[in-house]
Amino acid sequence: MQPLEGYRVLDFGSAWAGPMAAQLLADMGAEVIKVESRARMDGLRLGRPIVGDDVAGGDRGLWPDLQPAFHGFNRNKLSITVNLKHPEGVALIKRLVPMADVVTNNFAPGVMERLGLGYEELRAIRRDIIVVSMPAAGESGPLKDIIAYATIIHALSGLMSMVGYEGEPLVGQLQAAWSDALAAMHAAVATATALYHRRRTGEGQYIEVSQWEATTSMLGEAIMDYAMNGRVAGPMGNYHPMMAPHNNYPCRGDDRWVSIAVASEEEWQAFCRALGDPEWARDTKFADAFQRQRNRAELDARIAEWTCQHDAHEVTEFLQGAGVAAMTVMNIEDQFLDPHFRERGFHVEVEHPKVGLEWLYGQPWLLSDTPGSVRRHAPLLGEHNEYVFRQLLEIPAEEYERLVKEQALY
Repeated sequence: MQPLEGYRVLDFGSAWAGPMAAQLLADMGAEVIKVESRARMDGLRLGRPIVGDDVAGGDRGLWPDLQPAFHGFNRNKLSITVNLKHPEGVALIKRLVPMADVVTNNFAPGVMERLGLGYEELRAIRRDIIVVSMPAAGESGPLKDIIAYATIIHALSGLMSMVGYEGEPLVGQLQAAWSDALAAMHAAVATATALYHRRRTGEGQYIEVSQWEATTSMLGEAIMDYAMNGRVAGPMGNYHPMMAPHNNYPCRGDDRWVSIAVASEEEWQAFCRALGDPEWARDTKFADAFQRQRNRAELDARIAEWTCQHDAHEVTEFLQGAGVAAMTVMNIEDQFLDPHFRERGFHVEVEHPKVGLEWLYGQPWLLSDTPGSVRRHAPLLGEHNEYVFRQLLEIPAEEYERLVKEQALY
């Protein structure tokens, strides 16, 4: 039994934030129906995919089903293609609403309303419907209509101002759309809460998740430091105000590193013993935590002289055995091959009809009695039109063919 089994979600999400929120619900058993159209498909389906050495075999018609990122955020889902610019397309969605428990989207404010699918319209069809909206900056306030991608959210939240190295020009940018993932997790938790509330009271509700506010809420240490001490956080690199050493150190090999963090005097003594009590470690510059902080540049250089002579995994095993927090800095290949992840089955193998066997990330939480699972590959575009419209809505074959011909289903 999956914890959300029996619930149905209509997912209008695109790119990362909206689809991931619905994916988390799908992983826990909800039937998620992804709503797209060939005229406006999910943005993650677009672009030139590279699967191994094959760049879509030169056939552009296959590209929408070959995107690896799309496969992760949309596993366990069904896909329908509905032309929401066609009046009968919107009417078909409204016929599905009585069968749905949740409707999700990450559109800008007003988009669903302009389609005739706003909360009040949907609530008139199903009184206890739960609608989840994930606008960039919320649905009120002077910036509610801003055009924003993850980079803009990172800039607004303050996160970008802290990315970089101490004393150097701001780097600012993150490769990953961190704000999308945060908003998705907030939205999934809020949806589960609303479903619990509905089961107790019979009431649906409207959920608004501002991606800007979701991201800002995770910067608690920087926010509290300003609120309590008036300090504005800036780029710190790997510096930590309470720990020294606290850095990534070069190891033998091409771009191989180890992360080392020492929090207490006992750990520092264990670290020194592990290195054979070198003479430099007895220097008064490193006598206590205060002195090590003052002289951390020299301390880091001394440690790097040692680490660069060794393999990162060897350093990790050696220091961990001595009671010191240390770990190899893994790249993505390391993550896939890591024996700990492999034993725990974090990456799951899924057979995709167009790609073949592929690995997807698994679930970061484990429930003992109601575990979720990755049960099926990401859907092909429009793969489940017949199931949804012919079986669920019981549309006769002749009418179904007409809707396809007139591109209401497109």
